[in-house]
Amino acid sequence: MKWFNSQSRLVQLILLLIPFVNWIVEIFVRVTAVVEKPSTENILGVIFGLIIPVFGWIDLIWVLLFNHLCLCK
Repeated sequence: MKWFNSQSRLVQLILLLIPFVNWIVEIFVRVTAVVEKPSTENILGVIFGLIIPVFGWIDLIWVLLFNHLCLCK
């Protein structure tokens, strides 16, 4: 999670725009967030990120607005 958040916003957006890379990056960042800080919000983020594929595109907009993934602090 620290690695993703330390990247420039442009790199974050590019990683979230490429479809298969989007899914891999999202899983990696969310699982890392749960390992670093196990909270209900982070666990829900992993569940929604894996079950709902549209959630990746919501994350793209979320990163644009708030500079971190939705349900992943």
